[in-house]
Amino acid sequence: MKGIIVAAGYGTRFLPVTKTVPKEMLPLVTVPSIQFIVDEFVASGIRDIVILTSRRKKCMEDYFDRETELEGVFTREGRNDKLASLAPPECSVAFVRQKRMLGTGHALLEARPWIGSDACVVAYPDDIHFGPVPLAAQLVAVHEKTGCSVMASYTESGDVSRYGVLDVAEDGLHVRAMVEKPAPGTEPGREVSVGRYLYTSEFFDLLAEGWEAHLAEAAAAGRECGEYYHVYALNRLMERGKVARCAIEGTRLDTGDPAGYLEAILRYADSNASLRPVIDRYLSDRR
Repeated sequence: MKGIIVAAGYGTRFLPVTKTVPKEMLPLVTVPSIQFIVDEFVASGIRDIVILTSRRKKCMEDYFDRETELEGVFTREGRNDKLASLAPPECSVAFVRQKRMLGTGHALLEARPWIGSDACVVAYPDDIHFGPVPLAAQLVAVHEKTGCSVMASYTESGDVSRYGVLDVAEDGLHVRAMVEKPAPGTEPGREVSVGRYLYTSEFFDLLAEGWEAHLAEAAAAGRECGEYYHVYALNRLMERGKVARCAIEGTRLDTGDPAGYLEAILRYADSNASLRPVIDRYLSDRR
């Protein structure tokens, strides 16, 4: 099992900081968002990870490299705690650049030669998961049970009109279709998609098929090729009954916009005994 992290986008909702700092490097206090995804993969037994980036994000490559100068300083000082914080992840991390911003489907195809015929877990760093069982491991368990590609999901009790809503089969496991942003009252259920997937090699075959059709359509219309997304291949798999859902266990934090990012920082800080007093003092001062 391999892992892909899709991190090539512009991050425009976080401007001006993302003019120079990749959104995936924005930290929850001291830990960059992308580190949580890598840690989740490693905890799930995934040892080969590719990060899809773009030319403005070289600092991510530096981050996952060794920092030899600081290692030397902390070794001389006997600061083993600091050395541990510098240690690269216990996995192989490769980087593939998406040279043109043509959508997530195109980005995933850029990683296809690296994936080969293996199944892989695909993550978007906007979705961070905490819990006793890593989210990627939960998806792998469903894949091993069904042999299918797997979508992470959860039950949304409120308005689902801004989500991809799953039409779940009678067995409660397989997904028949996904309805993007349904009008209120037309949603097929309350189960909504989360940005974490496990894809089989068949998904990448269908993704390539859809890309060729996408290019042909653009050429026939005499226009430039626009963005291409993974939904084409996912829909084809659902039509074949080859997509299952994984109802996630644990806590999901959505860092996709500034408000969600701020909430994620607060929740993460509140889970840390050394940081919780800061929140308590702030709340006390607000009263």
